[in-house]
Amino acid sequence: MDDKSELYAEILEIEEQLGIQYANLGKLKRKIVSLLEDNKRLSIENQQLRRILRMEQQKEREASDGDSAPAPAMGEGYINLARLYNEGFHICNIYYGHLRTEGDCLFCLAFLNK
Repeated sequence: MDDKSELYAEILEIEEQLGIQYANLGKLKRKIVSLLEDNKRLSIENQQLRRILRMEQQKEREASDGDSAPAPAMGEGYINLARLYNEGFHICNIYYGHLRTEGDCLFCLAFLNK
């Protein structure tokens, strides 16, 4: 009977160890599920951030393209306004079209220098 009780005790011990390992396996499964969920969330967030980054980079390129473009040549309107000013007329929004009688007008000059 001694062998039988030892055998039974061994089986109980193995069963207990299997229970512990089963509980550990459950913990690991929950951790894996959590990691997979985090990974999916981070992947989606990463995609969104990359899309936003591409949009921002495109805006910056468009802005820098506009800044680096050569200054447009003086248009006909600017030339006509400069001619009117040189002929003695105001071109500023305050006195536009009036004859300049007192020399240079700071408003007109500021307008021309824009």
